[in-house]
Amino acid sequence: MKHITRREFLGSASAATLAVLTARGLLRAAAPTRRERVFVGASAPGGILDYDWDPETATLTLAGVAAKVPKVDWLALSPGHEFVYSASELDSFEGKPTGEVASFRLAGGELHSLSARNSAGTGTCHVAVDATGHMLLAADYSGGSAASFRIEDGRLSEAVWTEHHTEHGPNPERQQTAHAHFASFSPDNRFAYINDLGGDRIHIYRADPATARMKPAGTYRGAPGSGPRTLHFHPNGRTAYCMNEMASTVDVLDWRKADGSLTLVDRIELLPADYHGPTRGCDTVISRDGRFVYFANRDDNFLYAFRADVKTGKLTPMRRSNCGGKTPRNFTLDPTERWMLVANQDSNGISVFARDPVTGALADEVKSSVKVEAPMRILFV
Repeated sequence: MKHITRREFLGSASAATLAVLTARGLLRAAAPTRRERVFVGASAPGGILDYDWDPETATLTLAGVAAKVPKVDWLALSPGHEFVYSASELDSFEGKPTGEVASFRLAGGELHSLSARNSAGTGTCHVAVDATGHMLLAADYSGGSAASFRIEDGRLSEAVWTEHHTEHGPNPERQQTAHAHFASFSPDNRFAYINDLGGDRIHIYRADPATARMKPAGTYRGAPGSGPRTLHFHPNGRTAYCMNEMASTVDVLDWRKADGSLTLVDRIELLPADYHGPTRGCDTVISRDGRFVYFANRDDNFLYAFRADVKTGKLTPMRRSNCGGKTPRNFTLDPTERWMLVANQDSNGISVFARDPVTGALADEVKSSVKVEAPMRILFV
């Protein structure tokens, strides 16, 4: 007997219902509701949670647990949307002092476990897959290290390349050692970047996706004590934005294709002039057309919208707005770009805000919300 997946069952049931309603003349010209599958990585026992997203009502409905993986900090999707990769911020995995990197096949809207590997150090907090889908990078926060893996049909090799960074910054509480926080690839897929929050720098490498090996190619040095956390490239292929967690600033960078180097063009202050409390910059979202860029800031808990010049990447501030909770860890636009979803880690929930695709403005009021224990990452698949 053929195994029918949950999604196939729901689809056939919906089709049958539609046929009955049409035959009875009860259904007029109503358009079918399009639902999206969303995975939420949580730093909680549940692991990777499975939600249905309805863009008409802007609501998330829990469908179950997609995979039992501990303390998930990040999820990454393969270029062909066939595989999902996770990072687990652990102190030990399979008897070794490292975090865990895992891979899953995405089929029928469900996750099927493929592989799980040791990273280079403890506290694995981020993974990134290259544009060919053949190479994965992992960053280990507490280990201050990074690792690369070959990918074959979604399965991860053992670590091919590892590096333990040794730099540290001037802040005695947060920067006694290196803290690798984020991995990314250049727009042309020739270079890879590891953001080191503890060392106030971005390590640059020449990447070889065929072998997953890395060679040093330079360093971008941020302001002392700034804590570079994430790096996102603008669609123009020449601008990158580095979120500095400890300073709550954003370095607007010029990316040089010839050697992969990054050069500071501008530095954006995210905090209001009258704010003097604790603060931590967090994440970045860029609209598909490159016209708008959004930043999230924690402790004072806001989103900050900017208008971007699509050619130069230059940012013009628009306004700060509510994040819907405490400690926005990750946020993302839904596929329609009419809604912004925010994972608020410390208030245990995801808040949804309306977005005007023309003006880029975010609504102040929460449209909907759902309770999630320690949400860390929202991934539309």
